[in-house]
Amino acid sequence: MSLNKDQYDNIMADYARIRDRHRRELEKRRTQAYARIPALQKLEEQTPALAVDQLRRRLRSSAGSSGPGNGAGSIPGAPADRKDQKTSFRETAAQITARRIRLLTENGFPADYLEMKWDCPDCRDTGYIGREKCHCLKQREISVLYNQSRLETLAAGADFSLLSEKYYTGEDLDRFRNALRVCRIFVEQFDTVHRNLYLYGTVGTGKTMLSVCTAKALIEKGRSVLYFSAASLFDRLADCTFSSGSRDGLRGFLDDLYTCDLLIIDDLGTEFTNAFVASQLFTCISERELNRHSTIISTNLSLRELQARYSDRVFSRITSTYEICKITGKDIRLQRRRRGRYG
Repeated sequence: MSLNKDQYDNIMADYARIRDRHRRELEKRRTQAYARIPALQKLEEQTPALAVDQLRRRLRSSAGSSGPGNGAGSIPGAPADRKDQKTSFRETAAQITARRIRLLTENGFPADYLEMKWDCPDCRDTGYIGREKCHCLKQREISVLYNQSRLETLAAGADFSLLSEKYYTGEDLDRFRNALRVCRIFVEQFDTVHRNLYLYGTVGTGKTMLSVCTAKALIEKGRSVLYFSAASLFDRLADCTFSSGSRDGLRGFLDDLYTCDLLIIDDLGTEFTNAFVASQLFTCISERELNRHSTIISTNLSLRELQARYSDRVFSRITSTYEICKITGKDIRLQRRRRGRYG
């Protein structure tokens, strides 16, 4: 599944707007810094002047060494002279940079105040690293193609630091704290340690919010995240599989499903479960595990119910390759309503 031309053009136009915004912001910072530090502007102007002077020296050196009757080695020491010129240029540029940082910091500005800022430093807000799509472009494509509106809505207020323990007591509190710790570690070590999470337990105890907090933290780190409720995931798989003329669409969707950095399947068990769903679930978690891409499953199903509802092989794959966190307690939504009603 791929973007159509209009969708792609809209994303590229948005990248252009982001780059323009950062350029305008840099010009404002530069104007402010120059106004406070007059010596800084003169210093900044030395770097391009130095580059032009260095280019002229190289051109003169090349012309002198390749003139009529002169071989490459006819001017003794010419290669060494060019090497010395490069070294001298780097040293001078480094001195200018150090002086600029010193002027900025001495006048209360951050050392990188005059550096260009990017939403995505990896691709510098172009969407590509060389000829390869950047992770930020992949996430934008995911958001356009798969209507991630629910994730975006939930993520707007999602942050590990905002999660409250006040809805839990006793053993329920211990379980919540353990699940929160596991999710934080999952994010911190995401790029170095492959993990999957299975969050299960009673209704309304924060499983979805934990998975969304995890998703938001990883998106902010530049990872691609695909989020589905179980019902919407299997409906889409069924549409792609059984609709006529959708073979290319199915191939593209499966590629995204199996290769995004993180897949979240929320509320597993709320879908209409049949042999097709059980088979697709096993294939999905197996393919992602084969590709070493992480998956988070949240559900109200116990492990016993998981085994009975799907299959022994789904149960075996999850219990052997997922970290399992049980979260229990009273329904947080009901607690909030009661507190709002009675104060």
